[in-house]
Amino acid sequence: MNEQNNTAGLYDPSFEHDACGIGFVANIKGNKSHKNISDALTVLENMEHRGACGCENNSGDGAGIMIQVPHEFFFDECIKLGVHLPAFGKYGVGMVFFPREIRLREECREIFNRCAEKLGLEVLAYRKVPVNPSNVGPTALSVEPEIEQVFIICPDHINNPVDFERKLFVLRNYASHTINNTVRKDTIGFYLASLSYKTVIYKGQLTSTQVRGYFPDLENKRVVSAFGLVHSRFATNTFPSWKLAQPFRFIAHNGEINTLQGNLNWLKSGEHGFTSPFFSKEEMEMILPVVTSGQSDSACLDNVVELLSLTGRSLPHVMMMLIPEAWDGNEQMDSVKKAFYEYHASLMEPWDGPASISFTDGKIIGATLDRNGLRPSRYCVTTDDRVIMASETGVLPVDPSMIKEKGRLQPGKMFVVDMEQGRIISDDELKQTICSQKPYGEWLNKYKIRLEELPEPRVMFTHLEPEQI
Repeated sequence: MNEQNNTAGLYDPSFEHDACGIGFVANIKGNKSHKNISDALTVLENMEHRGACGCENNSGDGAGIMIQVPHEFFFDECIKLGVHLPAFGKYGVGMVFFPREIRLREECREIFNRCAEKLGLEVLAYRKVPVNPSNVGPTALSVEPEIEQVFIICPDHINNPVDFERKLFVLRNYASHTINNTVRKDTIGFYLASLSYKTVIYKGQLTSTQVRGYFPDLENKRVVSAFGLVHSRFATNTFPSWKLAQPFRFIAHNGEINTLQGNLNWLKSGEHGFTSPFFSKEEMEMILPVVTSGQSDSACLDNVVELLSLTGRSLPHVMMMLIPEAWDGNEQMDSVKKAFYEYHASLMEPWDGPASISFTDGKIIGATLDRNGLRPSRYCVTTDDRVIMASETGVLPVDPSMIKEKGRLQPGKMFVVDMEQGRIISDDELKQTICSQKPYGEWLNKYKIRLEELPEPRVMFTHLEPEQI
């Protein structure tokens, strides 16, 4: 379906809500396997009831999966193209949705290549992603993009993979803004679903049961990952489209952001004053606007999560900033944690749900529930070091004898698996570490302006007779 932003009659899409399905399967020790991906797809398929379809039951609202970059698989596929991929971490891979019209597609490709060259990045190759659309309905197929993967080499002078990730972020935003403001718009357009050295996203305007079959890559045994993060979309605040399927680059979201317009107003009012030691002034201009129009609330949130993460904060830190606990007036909360929330409240308005959000940066994976706690998120930990988290229980059959621990997310709490450390980090430990990194309480005491400390107004207005006004 074509994306529509205009109201029609008494209908206003801003009042609509959603109830998606989210989940992930992850190996706590970071061990990669194809089984993690296959099981994550099973989780997705078992949440079919949480997704939506159109008038045709085979035209979906959107579904997808995010995995770690399968280096062995991509290396072999690039050999078939006659190119040699460097070591993992020394290249980025993008999942690109191109227009179907050849002339428009080539124009988009040429502009993207020029944008990469301007940033000192080399485009190594494009790979056409094999798809099997035989079971996809005509409505979804009518706006199906040409899907390709682009491989980009890390420059020799960039030795830190995180710096390379930031360069790819600038390229994605700069190229997207340039192309969408230059190339004639059609019903499909240009979109970069992901561009990273760590993760890649396979998604589309599909039902949850179509993802596995539509992307043959996902059934290849050489495609391995330590996790699979999945999402089944049931959104009514935006019309279905290939680009609005989830997961996005950092999050998958079930619920809605009820404070969205206020959040975006604050963001827009200050974004041209943004500075960061991690981006030059020119790069910051290329990034803006951080959030473009016509997106879902989930996509807007993801854009902000991405920006804050790439400007030096850990992903759990960012999630605490954007989706805080109920701290104001909570006399039982630890003072160090409370100071963290109060300090960040001056920087960022809460993105309030109800919302359950899964998140990953490719190295950690976790989930958080907003302070309202009105979206379910349940998890279990198995004896073979795997975590299964989803909107509900029963999405993946597990032998009861293998269940080591199970539970559900609590309002305002966070559940994080650190696959580099090989362990689950509790909410208390995680937040104690983050909140103790800086002297937030000292900063508040030193710089906070209190109303009772303000001087009396210079001019005192007294009662005036009508003839004196």
